Amino acid sequence: MKSIKDIYKIGKGPSSSHTMGPAAAMELFVNENPDADYYAVTLYGSLADTGEGHGTDKAVSAVAASVGKRAEITFNRTERELPHENTLDIFAVKNGESVAKMRVMSVGGGDIEIEGRPSSALLEIYSEKSFTEIAEYCKREGIRISDFVILHEGREEIFNFLSAVWDTMKDAVHRGLTTSGTLPGGLEVERKAQYLYNQRHIDERPVTRENRLVCSYAFAVSEENADNGTIVTAPTCGACAVLPAVLKYMQEKHGFSDEQIYRALAVAGIVGNLVKTNASISGAECGCQAEVGTACSMAAAALAELFEMGIDQIEYAAEVAFEHHLGLTCDPICGLVQIPCIERNAVAAMRAINAVNLANFLSGSRKISLDMVIETMYETGKDMSHLYRETSAGGLAKLYTKGKSNGKK
Repeated sequence: MKSIKDIYKIGKGPSSSHTMGPAAAMELFVNENPDADYYAVTLYGSLADTGEGHGTDKAVSAVAASVGKRAEITFNRTERELPHENTLDIFAVKNGESVAKMRVMSVGGGDIEIEGRPSSALLEIYSEKSFTEIAEYCKREGIRISDFVILHEGREEIFNFLSAVWDTMKDAVHRGLTTSGTLPGGLEVERKAQYLYNQRHIDERPVTRENRLVCSYAFAVSEENADNGTIVTAPTCGACAVLPAVLKYMQEKHGFSDEQIYRALAVAGIVGNLVKTNASISGAECGCQAEVGTACSMAAAALAELFEMGIDQIEYAAEVAFEHHLGLTCDPICGLVQIPCIERNAVAAMRAINAVNLANFLSGSRKISLDMVIETMYETGKDMSHLYRETSAGGLAKLYTKGKSNGKK
């Protein structure tokens, strides 16, 4: 597996696969073909179906505009025989003719693969490719999973990286809690994080307060993402709020040090890497189970690490959190990362905490492994109709456009 740095990318929302990935591809192509008169870009699959809502066209055009050129965008919503659900073709046009072409797959989390070229991603640094292999190694050596990461990535290097990640996550929470107004895109979705944070419940018991604060932190980061703010993919932009919401609340409640948080992020990174290596973190490929499901699993594993639970308990927490997202569809209304995405991050943050509570008691009786759930998620995603894989053609997105929504979110 690659470094956990491959999971955590600092950038602007709202979508790692629809904005960060295509923008990176466009920048590479423009640098390789600077003499073009203009660039033509064809978007396929989910990029075509929800590209306007996610801002794919704006992200790509901005790269061309940065060098004084234009990008002509075509949305191909009919072709479905594709190497990946997020595929785009980029052409360099000179004197009215195409002089260069690059086919790119935006595979999730901001990563891209270019047809006919070797991967330019980070080098493989972990020989272990399953949780079972990692657990066996750690038990044999008498170390924790966070020590396993430090051993492979270097304490100073990975902690410096995770320090920047954690600072960015906390900054996103703070901005979200101190900003009000309406999110862009036309749905007229009002920011709610500030309200959740400040409004005490009529029955403000400790458990009620925990729910309110954790959800307010998740809303804060998700709303920042929806407003093109700077966030950290964990593992994607659309699922970026689950992990920081859980970790920030627990640090405030229990006084965990930043170093303990870095260790928790390291364990979460391993879980995210396992999903990315053995399945997918792309909503367009496997539905929201691949995004929010992975994020919930990462958060549960991180929290279990904070509480210094055993390796089997960490696995059980991550497995329970993931298992109960199986089959979750990706059906963003109008292609915007707002409804149901924002609430979904908040619900997943609470589910991660509940999964850890179960793991504290029941890990010894588990029958299902984390590796099995990851494999199941991938098979489920591939079996899922494309209508429910970030095309905004099914589910809530379909019913809402027919004017059948009940209430305003």
